[in-house]
Amino acid sequence: MYSALAAAILALHLLFILWVVFGVIVTRRRPVLRWLHLGCLVWGVGIELLPWTCPLTWAENWLETRAGIAPYQGGFLLHYLDALVYPNIPPGLVTGLGVAVCVFNLGIYAMRFHRRRLLDGW
Repeated sequence: MYSALAAAILALHLLFILWVVFGVIVTRRRPVLRWLHLGCLVWGVGIELLPWTCPLTWAENWLETRAGIAPYQGGFLLHYLDALVYPNIPPGLVTGLGVAVCVFNLGIYAMRFHRRRLLDGW
């Protein structure tokens, strides 16, 4: 049961990362989603740059320990994406790319805000 719950947390973690990366696409003209996505972007940058442990990573590791599986060390991105997608890239670069994606998304929001201000005559 713990192993299945850990797999569910893993899936939730992947969905959250997809939301952070691609959420800007679905937030246009949806203010509630926009604010939710902005909060997630800030969280994503913070969790990558500060010495915090993501609650989803913590939950997954706790469940894996309960299931008798050795939990991984480090963050989710470094463990799964580095090993799967970027096997020969240094961990700092993976973190930097994650932050860059978040900053890029924030830039899109800044452009939208600026364009709206111009249209509203500010």
